[in-house]
Amino acid sequence: MYVAPPLEIKHLLSGFGSQASDSFWLRAIQDTEYCEKFISERVCTGKSWLFNMINLTVELDPNFIEAYYYGGLSLTVLIEDTPGAKIIFDKGVEKFQHEWQLLYAAAYHALFEQKDKKKAAKLYFMAANSGAPAWVRLSAGKLAVDGGDKATAEEILQHMIDTEQDPEWVRQLKTRLEESRLKK
Repeated sequence: MYVAPPLEIKHLLSGFGSQASDSFWLRAIQDTEYCEKFISERVCTGKSWLFNMINLTVELDPNFIEAYYYGGLSLTVLIEDTPGAKIIFDKGVEKFQHEWQLLYAAAYHALFEQKDKKKAAKLYFMAANSGAPAWVRLSAGKLAVDGGDKATAEEILQHMIDTEQDPEWVRQLKTRLEESRLKK
C-alpha cells in the first residue's frame, strides 16, 4: 500500500520545499498508473495516491509547471481520476494563465472529462490568446456557442472578425456571429 505524505509536511521543510517537491515528483512519476482503489477498469477513486503526490508537489513548488501539466494529464488519461485532475488543472491555470499548452490540456479535460463546454471554451480562448494555433480559437467559438455562453462566443467571433484579413472568411465569421446572437 502506498501512502502519500500529508500536506502539513511543508511546515517541516525549513525552506527546502522546492527540493522536496522534486523528490515527491520523482516518486510520483515512478508509479503514475498506481491506483489504490479502482471504481471500474482504469477508473480510480477521486483524490487518489497519485493526486495526493502531485498536489503535494505543486503545493511545495507552485512554479513547477510540468507537475501541473503532466500531473493533470496523468490523472485524467492514465487512471481517470477526473476530480483530482480538475483540481490540479485549476491550480495550474490560476498560476499560469498565459501558458497555452497547460491551458489547452485543461480545456481538453474540461471538455471530454468534465463535459463542461463553457469552461472548455474559455480555456481554449485563453490558450488561443497565449500562442496556441489559430484553429484553437475556432474551437473555442464553437464550444461557446454550443455551451450556451453567448457572451464568450460573441467576444471570440468578434475578435476573429477584427483580426482576419480574408474578406470571405470575415463574411463567414459575421454570419456565424449573427447565428450565435439568434440562438437561444
